[in-house]
Amino acid sequence: MDVLSFDICGKFAHFRKFHANNTALSYSIPPRTTIIGIIAGIMGRDKNSYYEEFSSENMKIGIRVVSDIRKSFHRLNYLMIKGKDDFTGKNGRVQTPFEVITGNSIREGKVVYRVFISDKEGSKFKNTDNLKEFLLNQKGTFNASLGPANFNASIENVRFWQKINSIHVNNEFVNIHSACNSEEVSELEFIEDAAFKYNFVEEELLPADFKANNDRELKAMNRVLYSTRSFPLRVRLKGTFHELREGNEVQRIQFLENVGIFTQ
Repeated sequence: MDVLSFDICGKFAHFRKFHANNTALSYSIPPRTTIIGIIAGIMGRDKNSYYEEFSSENMKIGIRVVSDIRKSFHRLNYLMIKGKDDFTGKNGRVQTPFEVITGNSIREGKVVYRVFISDKEGSKFKNTDNLKEFLLNQKGTFNASLGPANFNASIENVRFWQKINSIHVNNEFVNIHSACNSEEVSELEFIEDAAFKYNFVEEELLPADFKANNDRELKAMNRVLYSTRSFPLRVRLKGTFHELREGNEVQRIQFLENVGIFTQ
């Protein structure tokens, strides 16, 4: 199994929760659907045309938080639109809460995620090789962003891993650097001081796949556990993780697995 990894970096990020109403809440990490959208933009795929090609059945994706991140609310002045003639601003504006992800220091910090890509065994698509060619040759079709188009992002630290050690454990403690599948975790271990124990761990149910009907209809979800800090989680795991080694560097990751499948 070969794994392609790259860092996506920016000053701000926002990944809107699809169930939010007038308050724009954000996931702390990009959902799988956001990641495949970024990949599709880099590779120049037409909108809504890539759902089968980049689906969980054909491509494995993992995500890691590389920089310490935090979320804060800001208010945006949106136009009050009630009819087609209101885009001039004659109805005034409405303030809407908007959740933004930043580094710990808004002035000096940045948001960095590491994405891991691998082809599913038996897939007819060669997404890893195709994406590697785009990234290494800097041939991206569209610029990447961390959510909204104005939250510009850059692609850095592109690496190709060929020596992957896949390890299956049965209720053993392991340090996992990426987001891990909640269903396979039975316990967390904290070594830090009590005051610092819990404020960096989050669990989310994230969109994973769309149906291939060009209608952006949700097909599957991922339930994941992750750290909002740059260090790994120590978890009691029952499942498979993948060890990426280069010199003294070791990364232990999991690929996101679907836990909820909607009607086909």
